[in-house]
Amino acid sequence: MKRSLLILLALALVVLIAAPIFASGGSEKKVKTIAFMPGVADPFYYTMEKGIRAKAKELGVNIVVGDYPATWGPEVQTPNLQALMAKGGIDLLLIAPTSTTALVAPLKAISDKGIPVITVDTYLGDGDYSKASNYNFPLAYIGTDNKLGGKQVAEHLAKLIGEKGKVYVVNTNPDVSSVIDRGNGFKEGIAEFPNIQLVGMDYCMDNQQRAMEQTTAALQKNPDIVGIFGVNVFSAQGSAQAVKNAGLVGAVKIASWDATQTLIDALKGGDIDLVLAQLPAEIGSLGVDAGYKYLGAKTMPPKKIIPGFQFFTKDNVNNADMQQYVYSK
Repeated sequence: MKRSLLILLALALVVLIAAPIFASGGSEKKVKTIAFMPGVADPFYYTMEKGIRAKAKELGVNIVVGDYPATWGPEVQTPNLQALMAKGGIDLLLIAPTSTTALVAPLKAISDKGIPVITVDTYLGDGDYSKASNYNFPLAYIGTDNKLGGKQVAEHLAKLIGEKGKVYVVNTNPDVSSVIDRGNGFKEGIAEFPNIQLVGMDYCMDNQQRAMEQTTAALQKNPDIVGIFGVNVFSAQGSAQAVKNAGLVGAVKIASWDATQTLIDALKGGDIDLVLAQLPAEIGSLGVDAGYKYLGAKTMPPKKIIPGFQFFTKDNVNNADMQQYVYSK
């Protein structure tokens, strides 16, 4: 009798000790932590963070976010990245590198420490992580096909100006993959219209004031410009202000990139004629999903994951089904 009682007590003790282990699922169920390092403080990346956090909540993943750089560039992003990684406990990094070259070394150092890297929105090198190179260590690039988008912007702008006349581009930075591709895609697209002449492409370095000044100078040099492409929110807003200052609203058609509320309002007000909307929340969600699957089952994502984009025009800007594509903080 005593022996039976002792056996029962021993079994009860085993159950009490094992219960928390089974409840938590053991070490295999340890919650993973994914870090996000944005490119700059703007609505695009705030919207991407929303997508990241929504997917992380769904999957049970911890998220830590680095300080948003006040301005674009590796000289600001790199120390913010170092501060983020110094917190420790990070299992995977999502980052929008602000240079195709300057971020290679610091990100390679992180990868070499056993922390996988996925680049979102922008990429390293030429973005081909499948070939042998010093920048092929990221698991994947997740972002818009910027070259295709640039080409389609050219096609839309050509229609707006009657497929003839002079056009001008305000780009941002010659060492950032996304805007390089947008500019190149626009060149390819506009070259298909023999009666349209591209008179120049300037780089405002993400400075709206500089974009306005460059556009003003371009309009003075070529007063018969009829179309402008601003490759991001800062270049588009700067060029729109220059056109307004010159009294040319409506006469000069402006195509822009990124569906911020400011640009959508400008489209509604007639100051801008076209807005390409990327899908930043989807990019962020896809990044978390790919990271989660890699951390949990070592499932390798495709080297490139490319969501689509949408175009806002004067005809659809007020449509209810288009409002989901407007960026928000």
